[in-house]
Amino acid sequence: MGAIRTVVVDDEKLARDRLVGFLTDLDDVSLLGQAADGVEALRLIEEERPDLVFLDVQMPGMDGFEVLKALREPPPHVVFSTAYDEYAIRAFEVGAVDYLLKPFGRRRVEEAVGRVRGRLGAPNSAPDWESVLKRLEEQRKVYVSQVPVHSGKRILIVPVTDVLWFGVEYRLVYAHTAERAFMTNYTLRDLEERLDPALFFRAHKSNLVNLKHVKEIVPWFGGRYKLVMRDAAGSEVALSRAQTRTLRARLRW
Repeated sequence: MGAIRTVVVDDEKLARDRLVGFLTDLDDVSLLGQAADGVEALRLIEEERPDLVFLDVQMPGMDGFEVLKALREPPPHVVFSTAYDEYAIRAFEVGAVDYLLKPFGRRRVEEAVGRVRGRLGAPNSAPDWESVLKRLEEQRKVYVSQVPVHSGKRILIVPVTDVLWFGVEYRLVYAHTAERAFMTNYTLRDLEERLDPALFFRAHKSNLVNLKHVKEIVPWFGGRYKLVMRDAAGSEVALSRAQTRTLRARLRW
C-alpha cells in the first residue's frame, strides 16, 4: 500500500499547523493540502480525491457534517476533530469512524492514522456514512444563531457572531457588540444552554465570552487574567481563576 493521501480541514490556523506537524512526521502520510472552511474543503477534496480527511466539526458557514453530506461517492475515510460534541462522539463510535477530541496529542493522531491504515487494507472498508449521518442528525443539538435584544422600545435581532460577550450588570444580562451593549431577557445559564459551546465560553460567573472575538489574554493579579476583546476600545473581560485552568487546557497556552 502506498502513502495515505491526506487533507486537513480546520478553521483555526493553530489547530491546522499542529495537526500538520504531527502528520508530516509519519512516513506513510502524504499531505495533499489544507482548507480553512467547509467550502474550500469541499473543493479540495473533490479535486484531490484523498484517502483520508481530518475534518473539523465546528466551522462557520459549512460545518464538517455538511461537507460530508455534499461529497460525491466514494467518500474518503474521515477522522473528525471536535472540542465539545459529545453527541457526535457517541455516534462516531457506533458508526465505526474515528474522532479526535481537542486538544489532542501526537499519539492520538498516530492511533487514528493507524486505524485508517488498517481499513484501507481491508476489503469493503468504505464507511457507511449514510447511517452515521442519520444517527448524527437524530442526536445533534441545534444552537441559536441570533438573539433578540432591546433598544429603547424596539426589539432588534442580533446574530450571535456579532456579540463579543454577554455580561451581567445589576442583575440584567447585556449583549456587548462592537458598537454598543443591548439589554436581553436571558440569564447567563439560559444562554449557555442555547449558544454553541465551541464559540462561547463561561469565563466568569458574570460573563459569557465569544472566543472568536478575544484578541489577547493578559495577566491581572492573584494569578488571574483578563480577556482583551477585539473592539475599538479594547474592552477587558474578567477570567476567573478556576476558568483560567479550563481555558488554558482548551487553548494550550
